[in-house]
Parts: sequence; C-alpha cells; structure tokens
Amino acid sequence: MTPQRILVKIGGSTLSDADTTTPDLVWLQAQGHQVVVVHGGGKHITQWLDRLHVPSVFVDGLRVTGPDAIDAVVGVLAGVVNKQIVAAVNAAGGRALGFSGADGGMLRARIKNPVLGLVGEIVRVDPAPVHAALAHGYIPVIAPIAVLDAQGRDGATLLNINADTAAAAIGAALKADRFVFLTDVPGVKGADGALIPHLTPARARELIKSGIIAGGMTPKVEAALHALHGVSASLIVDGRRAHALRDSIAGEVAGTRIGAIASPAQEQE
Repeated sequence: MTPQRILVKIGGSTLSDADTTTPDLVWLQAQGHQVVVVHGGGKHITQWLDRLHVPSVFVDGLRVTGPDAIDAVVGVLAGVVNKQIVAAVNAAGGRALGFSGADGGMLRARIKNPVLGLVGEIVRVDPAPVHAALAHGYIPVIAPIAVLDAQGRDGATLLNINADTAAAAIGAALKADRFVFLTDVPGVKGADGALIPHLTPARARELIKSGIIAGGMTPKVEAALHALHGVSASLIVDGRRAHALRDSIAGEVAGTRIGAIASPAQEQE
C-alpha cells in the first residue's frame, strides 16, 4: 500500500484497556504512513466536573463550557487524555508527540453561540505544527482546544472545540488522504435501522435534513462532509471493534463511507 496521510479521530468513549487503536496507530506508522490523531474526551471531562461539583449541561449535543468549566476541560483534554494517548503509543513502540490546537496558534476560533459559553467555531487552521511533527517522524496527537481569534489576531482566551469538527478542519487543512472517525456505533443507519455502507454528500445532507441522521451522529456526519474539502472520502467505523482502524485502511471496513465510491482494489492502492 502506498504511504498515505491519515487523519484519525478517536472518540473518548472508544478508549478502554481492551482497545486496539494504539497498536493500530503504531502499525500504520511502521508501514510508512503519516498518521495524525485528534481525540475527544467527553466522558473524562464529565467525571472531572462531577468531582468539582460543576454540572454538565448540553445544548444540541455540545457541552456548555462556562468560566467554571473551561479549566477542567483544557486540563482533561490537553493534559490527562492527550498524554495518556501519547504515552500509550510511545510504550507500544511508536513515536507520538502531543499538543493542543492552542499550541502555535494552530486552531483559531470565534465564539460559536453565547449560550454555550467558551465553545468555539474554527475560523482558521495553521497546520505548521502538524507538518513539523510529521517531518520529524512523530504521530501528532491533538487535543481540540483553540485560541480566540480577535479580529485576525491570536487572543489569550482558550475555547473548547467539538472534537469531530476540529478533526474535520485539521484533516481538510492537511489534505489528508484518509479520514477515519472511530466512534462507539457501527456507522450511519437508515430509517429501517440497517447500516448504510456508503453515502454521497448529497444523500448525507438529505438524511440530516429529514432527521434520519440525528443526535450525536449529526456532528460526525457534518464533520465528515466538511473534511471532504480536503479529502476524497471519510469513514465512520466502530472503534470498539478489534483492529477497526487497521482494517478500515485495508479496505475491510464495516462502517459508513461518506464521499467518493472506491473499489476494494482502489482502497488498497
């Protein structure tokens, strides 16, 4: 298989002691692929906020992040979860380097909705830090934190970013060859409950509009569509399945592909 640039979004709910994502990342790196990881960590954030007696409130699937929550969000995402993933990859024989979208001003954002508090909507991506890490042989592991863009200038305010949308923006900026969402569901399902193996962008938008794609799947599909500005197709697969990442790159995917149709032979080129 020709070496590729692969953007992997890891959902916090897919990470466990039995998870095979770490060895898959190391395997892909050993095969010569340039792998970039963007991760979430919602479950861990909720646990830490509970310890601090800060309620977790969600609006349209997004966490309301007030001044009393942003420090915990940044600490958990850019600290605890990020470094756990980095340490796991390094311990398994890979080379990983962890940082957040705030480092180097990589992710710049504006306030998405005042009701959500310190939650950002990305306006600019500077992929230079990612390129630098890749050039030195590392897997960049990125936490979805951004800096407030104040009229084109980097601000000092940190913003919480939905990990799916952060991954899509980074993947598009990098013009990644592959974009894989590892989540805790088999993929996108139709009105009959059956898995949909392939969706064109137009069909995906129709299903969102009709409400068939709803809830937590909506931001994932919208992010997959956004990523198509830079990649040819996005994959949504069940990250709880053993070696789901490795198999998806090999074309043995049992999830949903959004974008161009490709044959298994093309998948492995």
